[in-house]
Amino acid sequence: MAATPDTQAATGRIVAVRGGIVDALFPATTDESGPQIDDLLYAGDIALQVMSFVDGGAARCIALHPVQGLGLGTPVRATGGPVKVPVGEAVLGRMLNVFGDPIDDQPPPDAADRRSIHRTPPPLSDRVLRAEVLETGIKAIDLLAPIERGGKTGLFGGAGVGKTVLLSELIHNTVEHHHGVSLFCGIGERSREAEELWREMGEAGVRDRMVMLFGQMNESPGVRFLVGKSALTMAEWFRDDRKQDVLLLIDNVFRYVQAGSEVSGLMGRMPSRVGYQPTLATELATLQERIASTRSGAITSIQAVYVPADDFTDPAAAHIFSHLSASVVLSRKRASEGLYPAVDPLASSSVMLTPNVVGQRHYDIARAVRRTLAEYDDLRDIIAMLGIEELSAHDRAVVARARRLERFLTQPFATVSLSTGEGGKMVPLSATLDGCAAILAQTSFERPESDYYMIGALPETEVAA
Repeated sequence: MAATPDTQAATGRIVAVRGGIVDALFPATTDESGPQIDDLLYAGDIALQVMSFVDGGAARCIALHPVQGLGLGTPVRATGGPVKVPVGEAVLGRMLNVFGDPIDDQPPPDAADRRSIHRTPPPLSDRVLRAEVLETGIKAIDLLAPIERGGKTGLFGGAGVGKTVLLSELIHNTVEHHHGVSLFCGIGERSREAEELWREMGEAGVRDRMVMLFGQMNESPGVRFLVGKSALTMAEWFRDDRKQDVLLLIDNVFRYVQAGSEVSGLMGRMPSRVGYQPTLATELATLQERIASTRSGAITSIQAVYVPADDFTDPAAAHIFSHLSASVVLSRKRASEGLYPAVDPLASSSVMLTPNVVGQRHYDIARAVRRTLAEYDDLRDIIAMLGIEELSAHDRAVVARARRLERFLTQPFATVSLSTGEGGKMVPLSATLDGCAAILAQTSFERPESDYYMIGALPETEVAA
């Protein structure tokens, strides 16, 4: 089990069961032996976490296992503390659940230390800012929305636009070259995706430097709500105790919000905007503020974010945006045109894209690419109505450059090579900049647009020209 209950702690009984919410009443005592907020309780083998206290002194809890078999009067044992997970070197190379228990058919991690998953963020006095860029080898991201080392990056998109594929490719490209520890947290993941990632990381030879935690979509909302905190507790050990950099990958933060909304509804709270929980901003901040860089090390976070109905004004998406240093927005329109990764060059942004951080040349090329693509976007309606022949020579040159830039910013991914039959390509930032500069410098092109589609770097002959 996740923890051994303390036989000296209080014992109560269940007085109500409503879905995944259980009320447990403990005898009144004058000391503090009764359960506290966030404490872990057990009703038989079913774990419960105290969320609040209701009239009559009953502890209202969320169940972390299915509640089948529970009934009124069932004994409840307090453990005297919160959920604790193993931390340390023993968790590397393992696939675990919210309690730190194995789900990879191997023995439990032999960890000397277990820590509470409810921890406070590092104080402001311990935080540091590192103006460094994490190079990913993905052209569209490195050029237009560079990832901050020690920052938080969001991959935004609706269903089916490639968030998980892009996140898998980022893992493939960065874990192998990342000098610290990598930790993957699946919130509301499909079982298929978890198994595929486990197998792919083994085949890539990087599993021994990774920890994987999953709260799958068939599990209770309480598990999906807490698994992110379990992952952060393990990441904080590597940052604070081992003084290592940590790469934290989360798929998907919206499922965390969704789980919080389910818990809130079960708890009987009045819903807020668009049906979300009234505590949405606080719950997100509780998770996101623990992802920070300190003097000991940095936690770099890359988070997939599902956008309901492609509506970026949705409260969940809007609140998540406010915590990020870079936002990579995936466009359904680009995906429908076969432009993968479907990164929207006009909507994606990063605080790193300044001359002081990335250099003047990178900044100028990124601005020129954006300006060219924006001009092409404005000309689309005219082309659709009148045809490209009605444009001026200058505008036709803009369209030629923009269409080639769009195709040059696509690239084949290693993680889908079995489906496409084409090996993945990792492109250095210098090659991306040289390729974009070469396209921007031309007004006429000998090669057709298709030659720029799904390639890595431009051929040296064209860059030199």
